[in-house]
Amino acid sequence: MSTQLAECFISVDVETAGPIPGEYSLLSIGACLVEDGQQVFECLLKPITMHADPKALEISGFTLGQLQRDGVKPEEAMSQFAAWIAKVSSGRVPVFVGLNAGFDWSFVNYYFHRFHNGNPFGFAPLDIKALFMGATGCTWKETRSSNMVKVLYPKLASNHNALDDARAQAEMFRLVMALAAT
Repeated sequence: MSTQLAECFISVDVETAGPIPGEYSLLSIGACLVEDGQQVFECLLKPITMHADPKALEISGFTLGQLQRDGVKPEEAMSQFAAWIAKVSSGRVPVFVGLNAGFDWSFVNYYFHRFHNGNPFGFAPLDIKALFMGATGCTWKETRSSNMVKVLYPKLASNHNALDDARAQAEMFRLVMALAAT
């Protein structure tokens, strides 16, 4: 008899000011339950540094000045996110799900450890790209989201809004899981 708790898959997407945490800021977090895209978390964060890659800001549409004014302090953001994760997982083990999870995970993990008392997701994310590769037998290059769309036919599309992208990723995850089950 197994004593493992059920898993709670949570799709997470972030927008950032650059490629690595610490040197660049986490700007926004969007998350939703994979099983229910209406149960969501969304937050804009105050930057921790004024370093920014202009391309990253162009993609997100944010300015550091706007977020300095309108964002919440990272400590508050991560506390709110942790409370939301605890609420929606309600006794189940929360699992971080991302598309190119390594990137989003690096910022979320860094911020949870720096500004909170640890990462409620534990130490490992679930990457949709790797899951797709395993389910289809494709090459790593073929795990680009543009290629995945041609196989999975999702209804939602990414637009670089963290919450919208988290919902789109949740749909992609559900479609890959259904594909893997066949």
